[in-house]
Amino acid sequence: MPDAGPVAVPGTADAVVVGGGVMGASVAFHLAEAGADVVLLESGELGRGSSGKPIGGVRAQFSDPANVDLGHRSLELFEDFGRRPGADVGLRQAGYLFVLPTDDDVDLFAGSVAMQRSRGVDSRLLTMAEARRLNPYLAATAYAGAAFAPRDGWAHPAEVVAGYAGGARARGATVVTHAPVTAVEAAPDGRATVVTPRGRVTTPAVVVCAGAWSRAVGALVDVDLPVEPVRRQIAFTAPLEPAPPTLPFTIDFGTTYYLHNADARGTLLLGASEPATPVGFDTTYDPAWEPWLRGLAARATPALADAPLTGGWAGLYELTPDHDALIGEAPTGPGGARVLYACGFSGHGFLQAPAVGEAVTDLYLGRAGTPAARGVDVSAFDAGRFGARRARTEANII
Repeated sequence: MPDAGPVAVPGTADAVVVGGGVMGASVAFHLAEAGADVVLLESGELGRGSSGKPIGGVRAQFSDPANVDLGHRSLELFEDFGRRPGADVGLRQAGYLFVLPTDDDVDLFAGSVAMQRSRGVDSRLLTMAEARRLNPYLAATAYAGAAFAPRDGWAHPAEVVAGYAGGARARGATVVTHAPVTAVEAAPDGRATVVTPRGRVTTPAVVVCAGAWSRAVGALVDVDLPVEPVRRQIAFTAPLEPAPPTLPFTIDFGTTYYLHNADARGTLLLGASEPATPVGFDTTYDPAWEPWLRGLAARATPALADAPLTGGWAGLYELTPDHDALIGEAPTGPGGARVLYACGFSGHGFLQAPAVGEAVTDLYLGRAGTPAARGVDVSAFDAGRFGARRARTEANII
């Protein structure tokens, strides 16, 4: 998303959101909608970090109730995105299909499906015959069963970032790009001054939404946010003959291999999480990973094992030690300013961003956990869980 042009950093704001990806844009929009005077700071251009991928999955199929609620509420907000804030985000609800290698996996998902349905999610277990009718590329004998939710699907992160940023601006927020935060200094009256090369802004509240860069930003506000960057890659096929039907977003639960339709006609997107990828900020696509990807495809979707690939894309996951999000408020920040955070989503940030924007606004307004709250209860995601040895367990990760 190109920079709209030079924008001055205001001298003061009710809240400063650090990070112009999908999470920061959602938080800025929801805060501005609630009447806060918001400044959104992005070190580069909007949506060029972890949110810069071409397609992002949206789903409510998780094993943890809080993640289910965030995904379910976000689906509702994605469906309403054309009205609020007002943008076409290319939402395509072809469903999410988890294919399950073992009977134990089927039993695990049976419990998750029951819990999801109790929370309003239309998920269900399928036989492999039913799953292969949804995705005919799947191997006939590699899996014991599947789980499916037809409301899930995918959308375009760049359009979501643009929609939220535009909606925030329309509600009075100031969005400043090419403004990396270099320091946060104590200021009088319970405030802090956020320093950037493009100016300084003093505020009583800083919200850290810096994705894979959140640990460094957290250090500036005296908050330990255990987030590490790890490269993830995807590849695209050439147009296939015959052209693929519309497929659900399909995931092999055993290996994280996944596929779904790409934007170009007749093409597919293929991906997987490489377990040995080192921590780092490298986002160079490496074709050397393609044989490994083909090996996963050979087991899961044999007809695609030799599909011609046209290259791909690499981006960053923002991983926490338990691969679950950090959402909450720190005890205090520089000068006594409030510090809130929403980061470390470990691959789930895009799909949870709409609901997290609501939840952070509840925290900011002091209505979280009260009948006045509009968003999901996110108290389980507090970063203090690691010091208290309360690591979370989410099974449905990629």
